[in-house]
Amino acid sequence: MPLYQAIILAIVQGLTEFLPISSTAHLAVIPKLMGWTDQGLGFDIALHAGTLLAVLGFFFRDWVAIISNAFGIKTSMGRQDENNRSLLWYLVAGSIPVGIAGLFLKKYAEGPWRSFYVIGAMLIVVGLVMALADYMGQDRKTMTDMSWSDALWVGLSQALAVVPGTSRSGITISAGRFRSLTREAAARFSFLLSTPAIAAAALKDYQELRHAGGVPPEMRLPYLVGIAVSAVTGILVIGFFLKYLRQHTFRLFVWYRIVFGIILIALAFFRFGG
Repeated sequence: MPLYQAIILAIVQGLTEFLPISSTAHLAVIPKLMGWTDQGLGFDIALHAGTLLAVLGFFFRDWVAIISNAFGIKTSMGRQDENNRSLLWYLVAGSIPVGIAGLFLKKYAEGPWRSFYVIGAMLIVVGLVMALADYMGQDRKTMTDMSWSDALWVGLSQALAVVPGTSRSGITISAGRFRSLTREAAARFSFLLSTPAIAAAALKDYQELRHAGGVPPEMRLPYLVGIAVSAVTGILVIGFFLKYLRQHTFRLFVWYRIVFGIILIALAFFRFGG
């Protein structure tokens, strides 16, 4: 893999993993449009590892506070709206549905569901769900005010992210808005909830790579570059998006998803045949 290709894909991963526009959709269409060969399992691990480092790095203080609070340990780290002692257990419970979905639906998610028709349709449908959630959502709750039902509702929604084109952040933030979380609180909980899922995906890919013989020598530099670039990009995007949501609605991302979805369906029909 040429180094410029690794950099482009890593930037795309860092941007689209945390913005509600579907990393799977972008990583499926860009190589196909550019005529690039499949990047291989090793590079998939690099992208997962990079975004995992991004979310762990950005929320490091938050994770320390969440874990400490769960076990009754006082700490000055973290935010005031993350003092809910049950928050860690909410995140654990909310991670279970996507694990089950990934286990049973993997063959579909990595096979027939990667069609441009499916991805385009999910971009549009979830975009409309985001619009409805933001219209109906009330800014009544922060993470301190969350309940078990809130966490389970968001966790169940994350299971839909196994369908390409859904966007993990898009569907979970929407679920949070339906439960009256503020936009920023919904996004913060979404990103924290994504940590176990991204870690599990990276571990699964790593195990498969080991069974396949490890990282090919020619992929080592693209692998390292992919990790670094996607991590840095991801941290910048998380910070931008959380700040953006304090003053703006989801409208920009809703329209982006709808237009992009229409383009993908058109490409499938006129150029790629699905």
